[in-house]
Amino acid sequence: MYGFSKFYSKFYKYPLPLLLLSLWLVAVFLLSDRPAHSQHTATSNKEKYQSSLLAKRIMPSTLTENVRKTVLENGLTVLTKEVHTAPVVTVQAWYKVGSRNEEPGVNGIAHQLEHMMFKGTKNRPIQFGRLFSALGSDSNAFTSYDQTAYYGTVERNKLKALLVLEADRMRNSQIEPEQLASEKRVVISELQGYENSPEYRLNRAVMKAVFPNHAYGLPVGGTKADVEKFEVEQVEKYYRNFYSPDNAVLVIVGDFQTANTLETIKEVFGKLPRQEAGVISPSSLSLNTQHSTLNTQHSTLSTQHSAFNTPIVLREPGAGRLLQVVYPLPDANQPDVPALDVMDYILTEGRNSRLYQALVESGLASEVTASVTSLRESGWYELLVTAGAKQDLKKIDSMLSSAIANVAEKGVTSEEVERAKTQLAADVILSNRDITSQAMRLGTDETTVGDYRYTDRYLAAVRLVKPTDVVAVINKYLTKEARTVGFFEPTQKRITEVADKPHSAQTTENFSPGAPVLFSEVMKYLPPVDLATDAIAQVLPQEFKLTNGLRILLLPDRSTPTVTLSGYIQAGTEFDPEKKAGLAAFVADNLLNGTKSKDVLTIAKVLGERGASLDFQTYREGVHIEGDSLADDLPILLEILADVVKNSTFPAKELELHRQQTLTDLQQELDEPSEVARRVFVQSIYPKKHPLHTFPTEESLQQIQRQDVIDFKTKHYRPDTTVLALVGDFDLDKVRSLIKNKFGDWEVSGQAPTLKYPPVAMPQKIVSVNPVLPDKAQAVTYMGYTGINRYDPRFHSALVLNQILGGDTLSSRLGAEVRDRQGLSYGIYSSFQALKNVGTFLIEMQTSPEDSSKAIASTRQMLQQIHQQGVTALEVETAKRTLISSYNVSLANPEELTDRILMNEVYGLDKVELHSFTDKIQKVTLTQVNQAARELLHPDQIVVVTAGPSVLAEKSIR
Repeated sequence: MYGFSKFYSKFYKYPLPLLLLSLWLVAVFLLSDRPAHSQHTATSNKEKYQSSLLAKRIMPSTLTENVRKTVLENGLTVLTKEVHTAPVVTVQAWYKVGSRNEEPGVNGIAHQLEHMMFKGTKNRPIQFGRLFSALGSDSNAFTSYDQTAYYGTVERNKLKALLVLEADRMRNSQIEPEQLASEKRVVISELQGYENSPEYRLNRAVMKAVFPNHAYGLPVGGTKADVEKFEVEQVEKYYRNFYSPDNAVLVIVGDFQTANTLETIKEVFGKLPRQEAGVISPSSLSLNTQHSTLNTQHSTLSTQHSAFNTPIVLREPGAGRLLQVVYPLPDANQPDVPALDVMDYILTEGRNSRLYQALVESGLASEVTASVTSLRESGWYELLVTAGAKQDLKKIDSMLSSAIANVAEKGVTSEEVERAKTQLAADVILSNRDITSQAMRLGTDETTVGDYRYTDRYLAAVRLVKPTDVVAVINKYLTKEARTVGFFEPTQKRITEVADKPHSAQTTENFSPGAPVLFSEVMKYLPPVDLATDAIAQVLPQEFKLTNGLRILLLPDRSTPTVTLSGYIQAGTEFDPEKKAGLAAFVADNLLNGTKSKDVLTIAKVLGERGASLDFQTYREGVHIEGDSLADDLPILLEILADVVKNSTFPAKELELHRQQTLTDLQQELDEPSEVARRVFVQSIYPKKHPLHTFPTEESLQQIQRQDVIDFKTKHYRPDTTVLALVGDFDLDKVRSLIKNKFGDWEVSGQAPTLKYPPVAMPQKIVSVNPVLPDKAQAVTYMGYTGINRYDPRFHSALVLNQILGGDTLSSRLGAEVRDRQGLSYGIYSSFQALKNVGTFLIEMQTSPEDSSKAIASTRQMLQQIHQQGVTALEVETAKRTLISSYNVSLANPEELTDRILMNEVYGLDKVELHSFTDKIQKVTLTQVNQAARELLHPDQIVVVTAGPSVLAEKSIR
C-alpha cells in the first residue's frame, strides 16, 4: 500500500472501518458515572423524543442525497455526487478484492498487486506516481480485507486526465520481473515496519486463532515468507482475475456536471472488456466456502473456544504489557450491527465509558481502545488494553470480563444509549465534510455490502436502538466462550543508552545513482489536460481582536452543518525546564480534567452528549487546539474551551493518573525506532541548553509537581498569545458576540514570556549515530541539519527544491532512486521544517537493516548531485504545478483550511497569504531553486541517525 490519509482514523468508531494498513508516517519532530441500572418503562417517551430530536437535528438529509448510480454495459458501477463548494473533484477506483480472496502461501498478493499498479502500463511505461504528481493530484491507494482502492483528488479541470489514467491501469498494467523483484523488497520493508510493533504481532496471533480457516485471519499486507515467493505469473493471473470493470466501482465526488462526466466515463471506460470467460469469478474466490455463512462460522468458533481458558501469550522483546480480546461478530448486513456499535461507544468512548472507568481510572490500564469491524462475510469486536506500570494482565483481563458482565447483568441507562447514538451519528457527519471522505464512504459501502446507501440505512437503525438491544447483543456475542484472548509479555527492556555526544565518522561513497528522472518523459505520458489552474474564490477570513489581546479569525462556510475550530497558545515544549521536561504537555493534557465549576466527567459528558470533540496537542513552539462540532453545538464547544483555558484546577488524582499513563506511553515510544531516531537526531543537532534539545524522560516526568503545572498554566496561558480560527456554518455577528462573552474576561498580567534561540552551527563533517534496539525487524534513519525558518527569503524556493528532492515518495528524485528503482525503502521523504524561531532540514526513511547503509549512501549521493548540478527547468515547473494544485486541493478540506488560516496568523503573515501563497510559488525561478540547492544542501555536513538492530552499529555508512 502507498498511503493512508489522516481522515481514516475517523472511521475507527463507526461501522465498516476500513482497517487499512498503516502508513509509515514521516515524523514531524519539531511539533512533535452513575451505576448502571435496568431500563425503566417510564423513560420510553423520553427515548422516543430524544431519538426524533436526534434525527431532526443532525440528520436533516441523507449522506447519499444527490448520489447517482449508473452501470455501464461492461458492468462497471459508477457512483457520482456533485458537491460544488470548491473547484476540486475526487476520483476513486474500487475493486471488490482484498486479502479475503487469499489463502496461506499467497498471503499478501492483493497488496503486492496494489503496489505494482503504480509501475506503469503498456501505453504508459512510467511510474504512475510521477504522473499523479505532475497533475497535482493527492493520490494514493490501499488494500483491505474486502477491497482494494485507488484514489486521487485534483482540481476539477484535471478530472478527465485522472479518469484516463485509472482506465489505463485497470486493464493494461505491466508486471515486469525486474520491477516485481524491486517492489517485493519495498513491500517487505513495509511489513518489517509493522513487525516492529508489539500490537501488530499480538493482533496477528490472535486473529489467526479467531479465524483459523478463513482469510480474515491472515494479515492484510501478507507475510515476508509469502511475498518473497511471488512470481510474475501469479501476480498477473490475480490481476486478470480481479481487475475488470464488472468487478469495480468508480466513485466521483466534487465539482463537476453529472451528464457530461458520465459521457466522458463511457468514452474512457466503456471500451474496456468484461472479465474473460472461464476466469474464476471474484465472488466465488473467497478462501473457504464453508465459512461463507456467519452462523456456521460462528458456531465453529464458539465450539473451538468453548474450553479456551489459556490466553495466547507472546513473550518477546518489547516495552509494555498488552491485552487483546477479540469476539466474532456477524457480517455488515446483519441487523445487530447498529446495536453493537452503540454498545462499543458505551463501553469505550470517552472518560464516562464503562471500560475506561473500570480499567483506566482504577490505574490498571493506561489506555483502552476498541472497534467493531463489520465486513462482507463476518466481523469481530476487538479490544486492546495497554497495561499500567507493573500491572498484571490476568488481573486486567478479570476486571475487563467483570465489567462487561456487570453491564450485561445490570443493563445500561437510556442516557448512555442516547449519548452514544448522538456521538456515533455526529462522528459520521463530521467525518464526511470533505469530498475525499464522502467518496470513501460510498466506495466502502458499495464494495462491502453492495449498497452505497448502507450508511443511511445504518444511521436510521442506530436511531432505533434501545437499552435492551445493547444488553441483548452483549449477551449474544460478548460471551467468555466466544472470545479469544492474547497477552503480550515483554521479555526485556528495549531502551538503550544513548551517548550525549555522538561519535563521528567520515565516510566514503561506493554507490552511484542512475541519471536524474527525465521529466520530459512524464509530460510525454501525461493525458491531455488544461493545465491552467482554476481561480479559487478569494474569500478571506474576518479578523477581530479582543481588548485582552485574543485574536480570532472567522470564515463562514455553509456547505455542511458543522464547525471546525483550530487554536494556538504560545505554551509549547520550548518552555520546558531542563529537569522537568514534559511539563508543557502535562498542562495541555490535563486542561480537560476539571475546572472550578465542572469535574472531568461532567466536561466529558457535556461534549459527548453532542458528539463534539476538543483536544490539546503540545508541540515545540505552541499548543494546538483542535475542536469540531455540529453547527448548533458551537456555543457549547466555545463554553467548554473558555472554561478550561481560564479555570482549569488540575485535580491531584487526575494529575497522578496522567503521570502513570505518560510514563507507560514513554516506555512504548522508546521501543519504536522512529521515536528513538527522532530524539537522537534532534539532540545531535541542537546542543544542551537549546530549547529543542530537551525531551521528557522518566526522571523528568517524576519531578513534575502539581504546583509546577499550576504555575506554568498561569504564566503561559494568556489571551495575548492565543489565536482562534473557526470555519463552518455560523453567523459572523453571533459568533463574535459569543466569543467576546466567553473570553472577554480572560485577564492578562505582565508581559508574555519570550525565548531567544541561540545560533546553532552546522556539523563540520558527517556525524553518524546508531542507537541499538534489539530484535527489531526494521530500521529508521533520520538525516539532516539546521535549516531555514519561516521568514527566510528562500522559503518558497526551498519548498520547490524539496518537492523535487523528496517531497513525494513516488515522484521525487529520492523516491525514484532509493524506493522505486532500488527497492531499498518503503518510504523516503525530505522536508524543510520551517518554524517561527528555527528550522531543520530532514530526510526520513525506513529500511531493512541490511539495506540501511546502501540507502544512506544513495541518499547522500543524490544530495551531492543536486547540490553540484542543480535541477532542470521542467522539474521546477512540474514541482510548482504540483505544489499549487495540492495547496488548492487542501483548501477544500475544512480541517486543513482552518489550520492554514490559523498558522498564517501565528506566523504574523497577512490574511491574503491564504491565496497569495500560490502566486509566490508560481514566481519561483530555476535560478532561485538551484541557488537554494547550493546553499541549503550539504551532503558532507550532515547528521545521520539510524535506529534499529545491533547489526547496524557494526557497519559504517557506505
